[in-house]
Amino acid sequence: MKLLIVDDEELTRTGVISSINWEDLGINEVLQADDGIHGLETARLFHPEIILCDVRMPRMDGITMLEQIEQILPDTVFIFMSGYSDKEYLKAAIKLKAVNYIEKPLDPQEIRDAVAEARTLCLQKAHSRRAETLHSMENASRLALQLTIPYDADNTLLREFSREMSPPITSGTCFTAFIVKHDVSLEPAQNSVSGICQELNHFLKPHHMNCICVEKRVQYLVYFIYGTSAPSPSFIQKIGNFLSQHHSILGKHFIAAGDTVTGISKAYHSYESAVILLQSSFFFPENTMLTSAIFEETTQQETSYPQAPDAALTEALSSMDQAAADNLLKVIEKHFTRNHALLPNQVRDLYYKLFLTLEDARRQRKLTDSASSMQENISDTMEQCFTFRELHHVLEEKLKKFFHDAQNASEENHTIFLIKDYISRHYMNETLSVRDISAHVFLSTSYVCTFFKNETGQTLNQYLTEYRMERAKQLLGDSRYKITEISSRVGYSDGNYFGKSFRKYTGLSPSEYREKLLS
Repeated sequence: MKLLIVDDEELTRTGVISSINWEDLGINEVLQADDGIHGLETARLFHPEIILCDVRMPRMDGITMLEQIEQILPDTVFIFMSGYSDKEYLKAAIKLKAVNYIEKPLDPQEIRDAVAEARTLCLQKAHSRRAETLHSMENASRLALQLTIPYDADNTLLREFSREMSPPITSGTCFTAFIVKHDVSLEPAQNSVSGICQELNHFLKPHHMNCICVEKRVQYLVYFIYGTSAPSPSFIQKIGNFLSQHHSILGKHFIAAGDTVTGISKAYHSYESAVILLQSSFFFPENTMLTSAIFEETTQQETSYPQAPDAALTEALSSMDQAAADNLLKVIEKHFTRNHALLPNQVRDLYYKLFLTLEDARRQRKLTDSASSMQENISDTMEQCFTFRELHHVLEEKLKKFFHDAQNASEENHTIFLIKDYISRHYMNETLSVRDISAHVFLSTSYVCTFFKNETGQTLNQYLTEYRMERAKQLLGDSRYKITEISSRVGYSDGNYFGKSFRKYTGLSPSEYREKLLS
């Protein structure tokens, strides 16, 4: 705790400071001021928990100073000291709830006892304040949740929470909903989220506005900004900038600002309008703030979009026409960028077909790849794409890799291709065995092992382990997956055995590899 000593006599201040072991009392910083005005300035700057001050001082007396400090630091505890037994001063001290009144000449033991008592009172106040803050935040969050469902005039919870808000919510209160969408779960970042809400309230206070917030469906934060007057479009942009700046520490995000409405019965409509805007966020660059103004400015350009893009891509791949394939992707990108006529899932469905088309083309040309993905891995790849731009970039890279591999591929034995293809589709099965592989290619187990080793220089088990480890390395790059989950996804039900195998392959444990990868 910090203690401020305010007295116009320097000898008194230095004498008090030197005569007491402050650390034993839990005081780690002692501040000084020589009169009431300097005491007020020091209190504003350093926020001391305890103030030990003289009553009579030049320029501003102790009573006047503490009356002003109480307005800005209501939890600060006061101890008065004076050489005058003045009843009026005693009355003022009691009115200000001073914890004690010490007469001069000062007794160090009396000061120690008074400070110890003040410290106990400070802790009690802090505990009480935290409890009140938590209760207030909990009610604010519950009210915010109620505002995300259609208004019901008979909703007693809504009325109850509204009455408890400070300032109270009236029929003339204006609401503007902001929704922040993140690309990952917010569960590990709850302290950061509550901190952002508190900081936003500090930011809004000079503008006579307040904020309540609630988390919805793991990766969404809903903020309701409310006040007696509607925020201007420029101030809405400032709020969005504030949220974006603070949410950037939690990762990629989008922000949607709903329409401003008047009255608690209309608050849901502001939330609903933000939800509608957010549905199109996928087609915009990450960290964009979406408002109705953006959609008014955005005009969709007409493009000669093909009726069946997957069929057009199949034709370009089968004829090895890279120029046609690249041009097709440019047309698709132009058609969907900043689009707000389609839902993201409609576009994702198309891209899933395009990824499958590329995989089929790789198989037809016997292009094996340890990083190549089957249907499960395509889904994983798409889930990791927070924006349409990211998704399209992945498709472009896969297309580029296809033509590179096809142009530089050496003819691989058909049986070896079938074996590798089978492993790529079944590596996640813990029971996958040489017998399963040999049955797939209609050869004996002993012959398959010998043949594979002669053709590739690796045993089947070495290749299978390598494939699983490479896939595990990819998954460790995505913090959404727990290591135990990754273990089972690459064919290891025993997490310890997976850890040993991974360390043997990479020289690092899975957690060490992830830390190095994400640092």
